[in-house]
Amino acid sequence: MAGSYFTFIMDPFSYSAVYRQGKYLDFQKFAIDISKKVFGHADFSDPLYNGNYDKVHSLFRQTLQGPALHGLTSSMMENLQIVLLRGKPSEWTTEGLQSFASRIMFEAGYRTLFGKEENATGDNNGEPMSKAIKYFNVFDEAFPEIAAGFPIYLLKKAHAAREALTERLQHKYLKKNKCLSALIEQRMNCFDQMAFLDELGKARTHVVMLWASQANTLPAAFWSLYYTLRSAEAREAAQSEVEKVLQESDQTAEDIKKPLKLSKEQLDRMSTLGSIIDEALRLSSASMMIRVARENFTLNLDSGKNAAIRKGDRIAMFPQMVHMDPEIYEDPMEFKFNRFLDDNGKKKTCFYKNGRKLKTFLMPFGSGVSECPGRFFAVNEIKQFLALVICYYDMELQDVYNPPVALDCSRAGLGILPPIHDVVMRYKLKADFLK
Repeated sequence: MAGSYFTFIMDPFSYSAVYRQGKYLDFQKFAIDISKKVFGHADFSDPLYNGNYDKVHSLFRQTLQGPALHGLTSSMMENLQIVLLRGKPSEWTTEGLQSFASRIMFEAGYRTLFGKEENATGDNNGEPMSKAIKYFNVFDEAFPEIAAGFPIYLLKKAHAAREALTERLQHKYLKKNKCLSALIEQRMNCFDQMAFLDELGKARTHVVMLWASQANTLPAAFWSLYYTLRSAEAREAAQSEVEKVLQESDQTAEDIKKPLKLSKEQLDRMSTLGSIIDEALRLSSASMMIRVARENFTLNLDSGKNAAIRKGDRIAMFPQMVHMDPEIYEDPMEFKFNRFLDDNGKKKTCFYKNGRKLKTFLMPFGSGVSECPGRFFAVNEIKQFLALVICYYDMELQDVYNPPVALDCSRAGLGILPPIHDVVMRYKLKADFLK
């Protein structure tokens, strides 16, 4: 495919055999080559950048996992409420659910990572946040074609959108923002030390971060809310869990004088919301994990068979094959909000195939060295989004009795698939918040 030989690993028990072959299989150069093609940044696989780029890459775990999640969680909670409560719609408002989820998650996520811009409307050099979302969507829509090798310069709208985002994310503007995340602040420091990078070159790396933080989170938030609204049982269970957690911390959704607070520990305890999100991800994820062989070698599979791999060949794993396996997941095409809950209502971690327990049964964020370092933050922000929407809004889907909306498979291999079309819904602020 596309001039390369691919070996697809179909047996999930052999995935670990691939992960162990770090000596022979490369992920980073393959990822950088795709990223360079799409975003137009420098070739960070060049020895000129190697040491500094490794330092930049290490920042992900330092700033997106562990103790660093506490600050990000708090910031995202604040920003989500600012965006969700803007305007306070007292009457029923009709909007596409995808549009609703995307505009709220985009702005809140942008503010959390890249800071609050100098004026209250979210402008940067007179450019409103709505334009940033528009540019992002235009660029993201063309992403599959660019990643496949179509020259971005021939996709004039996508190229213009990428360059507009690049302009916006230059350091001279970011340094004026308030509450920059540690990730972006430390990345800026690292790139400022790279004498070979000009200002636009640095900004292009931040467009990568913007895309990575939004491209899969936006559709994941849509699907999580969509399935919650479609299922009365899921909605009731989610509402009950949110109310219980708030009551335990002496908070009520009706106390409109105080912003709601949900700590990382509280979010971790929300196993029902976690199961809803995991199930939505299982149904919509179509990522592909690819490694490139550095040299000829033999891959020893779990079955005892061997596969001869040549230098330059690709090895690919397609987790959707696992996610839709009826032996692992009963009725795999159906949404079951409690599929990832055990008998005690806790997170379920035991799934089986051929009578054997699987180590990897859900992989929307990849696995091994290519596993997304921001996965914990991504799940947390979707949990926050669901919890706040449940607290603040009355919502109704217009076509709840129709079959579920189909996936847009044109992005297969790239992550979470969006819906093939938007879904009409209506919403209004709950009466308690209009007093």
